[in-house]
Amino acid sequence: MGIRRPRWLRWPRTRDGQRRLVQAVMAGCVLALLPSAWLYVSTADRLRTTADVPRTEVAVVFGAGLWQGEPSPYLAHRLDAAAKLYRAGRIEVVLVTGDNSREDYDEPDAMRAYLTKHGVPDARIVSDYAGFDTWDSCVRAKRIFGVDRAVLISQGFHIRRAVALCEAAGIASYGVGVDAKHDVTWYYGGTREVFAAGKAALDAVLRPDPRFLGPREPGVARALAGGRD
Repeated sequence: MGIRRPRWLRWPRTRDGQRRLVQAVMAGCVLALLPSAWLYVSTADRLRTTADVPRTEVAVVFGAGLWQGEPSPYLAHRLDAAAKLYRAGRIEVVLVTGDNSREDYDEPDAMRAYLTKHGVPDARIVSDYAGFDTWDSCVRAKRIFGVDRAVLISQGFHIRRAVALCEAAGIASYGVGVDAKHDVTWYYGGTREVFAAGKAALDAVLRPDPRFLGPREPGVARALAGGRD
């Protein structure tokens, strides 16, 4: 005796049933892609390059993983862009935001060390140790560090989501999407963004608190008040 498939897995026998199934699948695909379409439309005029991004006091660099305690190649590209903007006088302070949920994993300190090696003074770097995801980083930049306007730096496949979420969190943002080799990680990141767009849309609408909020910190204001070296 063969195994009978559940009714919902069976191909409809009637033409009307088949048409309704196809329409339902098409509607589901459209709904699934709506968040991605929202990201593209809402950020269309907010993307720049390191050469033409407006001068802005603060740049925000999002964490992207560590390899043996050092920034991953993708994260290093982001930090290189931030250092380039600082050396060109287009930004004054870099807010590095990443994951430090474990004692043996510290993205912000690794990012700080990399930036200081590439010409950004330590006093011009501010660390957010609870940037566990993009929404948390944006909300904390606004509510904890008092950032109202910023240049956001990430890979091209992620930068639209970063800009949209920071705008939703109340930060007027421009995004710089750095170049990256189109390797397996790049394709994985691009595919992941299709699904992450759905969560981003929910975050923008529901505006949940980040996993860790805490008191306001004066790091950004203090770094700006210190003047440029």
